[in-house]
Amino acid sequence: MSVTEQPCYTLISTPDSDYPPPDQLRKELEIGDIKAKIDALKKAIYIILNGEKIPGILMAVVKFVLPLQDHNVKKLLLIFWEIIPKTSADGKLLHEMILVCDAYRRDLQHPNEFIRGSTLRFLCKLKEPEILEPLMPSIRSCLEHRHSYVRRNAVLAIYTIYRNFDFLIPDGPELIANFLEREQDMSCKRNAFMMLIHADQERALSYLTSCIDQVHSFGDILQLVIVELIYKVCHANPSERSRFIRCIYSLLNATSPAVRYEAAGTLVTLSSAPSAIKAAASCYIEIILKESDNNVKLIVLDRLIALKEQPNQERVLQELVMDILRVLATPDLEVRKKTLSLILDLVSSRNIEDIVLVLKKEVTKTHNTTEHEDTGKYRQLLVRTLHSCCIKFPDISATVIPVLTEFLSDTNELAAADVLVFVREAIQKFEGLRPLIIEKLLEAFLSIKSVKVHRAAIWILGEYATSADDIRSVMSKVRQSLGEIPIVDDEIRKAAGEQTDPENPLAQGTGSVTNPVASSARLVTADGTYATQSIFSAAVTTAKKEERPPLRKYLMEGDFFIGASMATTMTKLALRFVQQVSNPQTQNQFCAEAMLVIAAILHLGRSGLPQKPISNDDAERLGLCLKVLSDRSPILVEVFTDACRRSISLMLAAKAEEEAAAQKNLEKNSRSIQADDLVSFKQLLSRNELGGLEDVFESSLSQALVGSAQRTGLDLSVSKLNKVTQLTGFSDPVYAEAYVNVNQYDIVLDVLIVNQTADTLQNCTLELATLGDLKLVEKPSAIILAPHDFANIKASVKVASTENGIIFGNIVYDVTGSTSDRNVVVLNDIHIDIMDYIMPASCTDAEFRQMWADFEWENKVTVNTNINDLNLYLQHLLKSTNMKCLTPEKALAGDCGFMAANLYARSVFGEDALANLSLEKPFGKPDAPVTGHIRIRAKSQGMALSLGDKINTIQKASVKSPVA
Repeated sequence: MSVTEQPCYTLISTPDSDYPPPDQLRKELEIGDIKAKIDALKKAIYIILNGEKIPGILMAVVKFVLPLQDHNVKKLLLIFWEIIPKTSADGKLLHEMILVCDAYRRDLQHPNEFIRGSTLRFLCKLKEPEILEPLMPSIRSCLEHRHSYVRRNAVLAIYTIYRNFDFLIPDGPELIANFLEREQDMSCKRNAFMMLIHADQERALSYLTSCIDQVHSFGDILQLVIVELIYKVCHANPSERSRFIRCIYSLLNATSPAVRYEAAGTLVTLSSAPSAIKAAASCYIEIILKESDNNVKLIVLDRLIALKEQPNQERVLQELVMDILRVLATPDLEVRKKTLSLILDLVSSRNIEDIVLVLKKEVTKTHNTTEHEDTGKYRQLLVRTLHSCCIKFPDISATVIPVLTEFLSDTNELAAADVLVFVREAIQKFEGLRPLIIEKLLEAFLSIKSVKVHRAAIWILGEYATSADDIRSVMSKVRQSLGEIPIVDDEIRKAAGEQTDPENPLAQGTGSVTNPVASSARLVTADGTYATQSIFSAAVTTAKKEERPPLRKYLMEGDFFIGASMATTMTKLALRFVQQVSNPQTQNQFCAEAMLVIAAILHLGRSGLPQKPISNDDAERLGLCLKVLSDRSPILVEVFTDACRRSISLMLAAKAEEEAAAQKNLEKNSRSIQADDLVSFKQLLSRNELGGLEDVFESSLSQALVGSAQRTGLDLSVSKLNKVTQLTGFSDPVYAEAYVNVNQYDIVLDVLIVNQTADTLQNCTLELATLGDLKLVEKPSAIILAPHDFANIKASVKVASTENGIIFGNIVYDVTGSTSDRNVVVLNDIHIDIMDYIMPASCTDAEFRQMWADFEWENKVTVNTNINDLNLYLQHLLKSTNMKCLTPEKALAGDCGFMAANLYARSVFGEDALANLSLEKPFGKPDAPVTGHIRIRAKSQGMALSLGDKINTIQKASVKSPVA
């Protein structure tokens, strides 16, 4: 055993205060009153826990504190006896402990049940058999005590003593088995049964067999232990499964949700029969519906998702999909999100209609409820789920599209945008639905409230309205949304306060242009004469603010990008109308109307009336559309009428191919059985082949604790060497090195300390401090190092967020016989790498853009490397930063001198990290290195700075060792 591997004591928070000298402490224990003795005893406990020694304290406590009967003193004494050294330097028991042992015996016979029980709990922590041996008769007698608190702790004490020193109570299992037969209290039975499981499993099984029909009436704490026993026995001996499977089935109906959860998990591991899977899944669903804690719901949902990973179990879950849909009644968004994802994986041709019916009802409910923060996000989730269902099963699209188009007028822009993404894909893939979709889009066109949604709707209508009637309908809706044309003259008249004559056909937008000067505002001066003021020089302020049509409202606010989109749509409609109608007069009339709309938008952008003038890009696009309509050259006609359709088709095909490839990677490894394969009989298999000797829960826990050693394929001892940090030099009197083991939320430092001198080092202490969002959990205790001896000291550091941290400190020690001050050896810093907490993650383009706009911290890193290939640099960056590239591979393929890519990652603390990569390769210089910038955005400053530092570090590393 290492020097530092001492018994783990009760942890007590130590206050930062000065402690009295030993003489004063002993005096307070000797002559003080009860309160003074309690305070002195507390201070003594603090001092001993800090590793200091108090000479003579043990005898003072035995003489003056031990005889007291105060309950507070009794409790403090139990802690004091736990931490005080009980042996001398040669390992023999101190003589004073004989008196302490007699006090233990009296407390075990005390009439107060609390003192008896607390003393029994304390005895579980003792590691000295010399103290325990004379107490065994008293401990045995406590099994007969009238109070269950004493009996419960007596069982625990016997269990601990039997596990550590079985020679003190060799008949422990038999004693506890007899106790279990006559005991009625559930907590006592649970402790006794737990001891039999670990000490004598055969006795535990025989007891369980004798009362297996009464298990459902036991308390939940005993039922949980029974489930644990059945699990271990059935995995160790698969032939016992049939013996206990009925008991597990009965526990699925227990009153405690914890018992039902454990029983369902055990049943799934013991049996793969459809009836067992269905019973376990139904139990999970019932727990989700009845439990109010959202964390419990998420945990149980994860178990359902794990069940779905097996093909035979997935078919069973498909039958329960309607029960799973009931979970959507939970208001928590994360639960709903995970439930919809599970349902989407369970959709089949048999249940699609029922699923869509329920989802449509959920859509209707979101309209009737009060607007909540998560209501819009839930609508968005419902839209995406219905979208995926319709793409998988096109037959139900006709019933879903009318419901979804109602979202276009929703105030939540995200849900409406998702509807249009779905509509765009559906109208491209399903030609039979195009008339219905166009009809519904036209119905909802005037009620849309978002400029982005309007822009996308205009594009869809312009691309897929091919018949003459549909083209006229689209033109009519656009004109109606723009209001009277020309827009400038109409705005001038409204600003001047003139009323438009509704009966005048020219005023309804047929193309009449009035003189701005003639429509100027008439003003009366102070002497009664008329004065004239041009409307262009007057402030555009109206007493009455009329509600403008939606498209004109966007244009007056200065958003002319939608004007450019309208111009493209008008051009497409006019060119298709010319192909559909043979009458030249009708053709020219429609083209003239389209050119009038485009010219009116262009004129408005340059008039100065909108809040922002039109940009050069938008003006150029409007002018191009006017030229195309006037020339109608065959090349441009083909671009506007056919090339756009081919582009969207290619994009959707590439997206479908990418999703299919991703789905293929996630497919279950279902084993295909050939006709000539050998038939395996379970009865003839060995235990190793059955996996009977492996405890699934224990193995998963060990994998979680060990980390990625098994994934790398390296031996654990070899992989540990990669994480060893040298803290001192080889010539220092004390050599130290640390193995840094990074878990999810904490860091464990295993520090090896070697005494390289011929002196004994006393009070050798490892003093650590942290920089960054790290916190030292406990202070390592002082040790004594013999000449040329070594010891291991463990220290735990808590991690609170994802940012680079530094652990630093020193080793201080005293030399035997030295009169000088304490010696100090300064340690090298331990740098904690941010990469241990960052994992690749995925998000949609819309979510990426939203987070990019919301995050306030940005870090711009200049590319400085000798890698001369764009893709190679990207792969090097992804490997070094644990980030995932969101830009599709097809968008990055090809030989080009430029590259732009979006990267995304998420930390174990839920923090998001975004990066935008802009790279350039100098033209005509194949050996020149890559140049460019990397912009990093994160919600916290530490995340952005730490990730930037990491990128700078790996760039410099790549310069030293070029990547070929």
